[in-house]
Amino acid sequence: MTQIYAMTTKQIVLTLLGGMLAVVCRGQHIKGIILDAKSRQPIEAASVFVLKTGQSTAPELLLTNADGTFATTLPDTGTYDVKVSMLGYEPAQQPGLIVRQAPVEITIELMPNGNLELKEVEITTERSTIETQLDKKVFNVGGELIARGGNATDILNNVPSVNVNPMGAVSLRGNSSVRILINGKPSALTANNGLTQIPAETIEKVEVITNPSAEYDAQGAAGIINIVLKKNKKGGFSSSFTVHGGIPNNNGGGLNANYKTTKFNVFSDVRVAHIAFDGYGTLQRHNFENNGTSAYIDQNIRRFRNFKRLNTYVGSDIYFNEKNTLTLSYLYRRSLNRDSVFYQNLYKNDAGNTISAIQTLERYREPQRSNMMEANYVKQFQRPKQQLKFNAQYVFWNDDENENVNEFNRDLALPTETALRSRDIESSKEFMAQGDFNTPVGQNGKFSIGLKSEMRRINSDYAVWENNVAVDTMTNVLRYFERIYGTYAQFSNVFKKVQYQLGVRVEHFNTGSNDLKNIFYTRKNYTNVFPSAHLTFKATKRLDLQLSYSKRIDRPGFFQINPFGGIADRRNLRVGNPDLNPMFIDVAELGTLFKFENGLVINPSAYFQYTKNLFDILITRNTANVLIEKPINLGTERRYGFELSTTFSPYKWWSLSNDINAYRFVQNGVFTVTDAAWFTKLNSRIKSGKWSVQNAFNYTGARSSGQIRYRAVFFADLAIGRELWNDKGMLTLRGDNILGTRIHRYTVNSAVYTLSNENRPFGARIVLSFNYKLNRTKADKDRLPE
Repeated sequence: MTQIYAMTTKQIVLTLLGGMLAVVCRGQHIKGIILDAKSRQPIEAASVFVLKTGQSTAPELLLTNADGTFATTLPDTGTYDVKVSMLGYEPAQQPGLIVRQAPVEITIELMPNGNLELKEVEITTERSTIETQLDKKVFNVGGELIARGGNATDILNNVPSVNVNPMGAVSLRGNSSVRILINGKPSALTANNGLTQIPAETIEKVEVITNPSAEYDAQGAAGIINIVLKKNKKGGFSSSFTVHGGIPNNNGGGLNANYKTTKFNVFSDVRVAHIAFDGYGTLQRHNFENNGTSAYIDQNIRRFRNFKRLNTYVGSDIYFNEKNTLTLSYLYRRSLNRDSVFYQNLYKNDAGNTISAIQTLERYREPQRSNMMEANYVKQFQRPKQQLKFNAQYVFWNDDENENVNEFNRDLALPTETALRSRDIESSKEFMAQGDFNTPVGQNGKFSIGLKSEMRRINSDYAVWENNVAVDTMTNVLRYFERIYGTYAQFSNVFKKVQYQLGVRVEHFNTGSNDLKNIFYTRKNYTNVFPSAHLTFKATKRLDLQLSYSKRIDRPGFFQINPFGGIADRRNLRVGNPDLNPMFIDVAELGTLFKFENGLVINPSAYFQYTKNLFDILITRNTANVLIEKPINLGTERRYGFELSTTFSPYKWWSLSNDINAYRFVQNGVFTVTDAAWFTKLNSRIKSGKWSVQNAFNYTGARSSGQIRYRAVFFADLAIGRELWNDKGMLTLRGDNILGTRIHRYTVNSAVYTLSNENRPFGARIVLSFNYKLNRTKADKDRLPE
């Protein structure tokens, strides 16, 4: 007591402040960043364990953020070890960290496990790895030789769970109702076959989100595929160029340039391509009357495709300071599609004897122009991980479809010739604005809210002439509009070994159409709630369990709504359905991830989907003996599926990946269908020194939907590559569909007809490509449209 009274006022104040500071600082901090040792790029979703020296278990699992950072609060001071692991990398640790009052900051670099040196010869592997995160699977593209000189669809064909059919339609787990995003946002590059215009070598990774959280748009019954294009981060001037040539004609090139300082970043990209190839198809139809065959129609089709395109992309990042960035960009795309299609139709009686022949020659010309202007603003607050983002897009495009058809009736008794012509001028104006706010909650929690608005208007001005006389019954103008307003809230956190994410999204959808003849007038309004939940349980260091649920919607696209489908083949017409209603889907999924000591990774999952208002194709025969293909709402579908993805490297220089997906479904409504289907893909990659070899095998089993039965499809791809000039250059020779077996076949059975269709849009293709980077490394990618 005497000593206390003897203390000066200043000493008493300092003592009290010191005690208060000790209380405030109780719970010391370790934070850091995890980097790729080769590329020096941050690593997202790496597993970080912080434990006291001498202990064998950590109190919790930390996952690095998108910028590779992590942070944790410790219960007391002492000596700690930090251990880091990540699929595709060698484990690393930093032992003996002495933690006192001040925060400890560290940097740990992970070495890709494919870059280890052997004693006799340097053999490396650039392998694509699969990461499982809380609400998605991430396919890191790596050294995909099969896609070099190709486009985004070539990459997607190597992604687990994803298929691209011979017609270019993308499906996820056998479901073509999938939403495709570029860098997390809708893009003009995903419309009008735009995926073929994204060079494959510029894609960093593909995120497969089978059960999207509330942060994402609710659109897409099967889920979302997000194609991530990596931005070039190197300062100063850098560029790259690519040229390629192929058989059949597949020639093109691109130049990408980037100049970056501490105040701004200017980027540009120009791509040109010319593609020409031919394909064939057959169609056999049997008509039935009075329980017997009344007639046959055999059709042979020969197609010659010719496609030219130009893409120009320019923009700039403006760094006001380290907390505020504005990005402005403009994309211009121009293409010209010129096709020639020859149809040979043989009409036969019930005995199979030819009674007439009609030949049709179609000359098709379609110029397209599209423009996209975009502004992005990102504000980083003083508080770590607190962020505000605004994005606005304005897209306008026009599409001028011209058909010139000459039809020759070779009936010897009454030969005739008919000249048909159609023109469909389509134009669209689309505006999108979105705002998102993210803020940390506690040490590992995160709260997100956002607003989004989309407005779209599309006009289709359609006219038909027969022998230069307007066909009034087929001439019309359709005006279509849609407005979508959405908001969401989402919270995620970690509790011991459980990482969870809960969210809800509300969307209001207003759409309608009208035309000059008042035939296709519609008005639809929907306000829907879309909840989502994701749980991940870290059972052990090498075993994760995941459970998720979400509610989705699939709104029909303009192609499915537009009633003007063309006149090239007047015996087999395709029309849209302006009155088509959206589908609603409930999805639940249970998955796990096993990581073994020998590098084997197994990712099994089971899923269930329930769909209301399922829409698919209905093919009917009218009184004029013409088949009409039209999308309608069929009813409901229950789908039960199982998926197994595995990756394994039996040797340092050889890596394998395999994906198997099998599902069973029951459809009720217009048709009652019970069936099962499955598909698988196997990918092999070998790298020795500067040489690389990759091959892929894809098989999709037969399946049914509605009244259509699709036959199995099998194809194989092969590629060989050689790195040149200290890895600045890459020469690749690849073969697509090398066996020529990628053929689309289906059959239709009804009470009044049967139909058998076969379509081979292209055969085997060979492409030689060369890429060279100036002031860039292999890890640096081109800046492309988002």
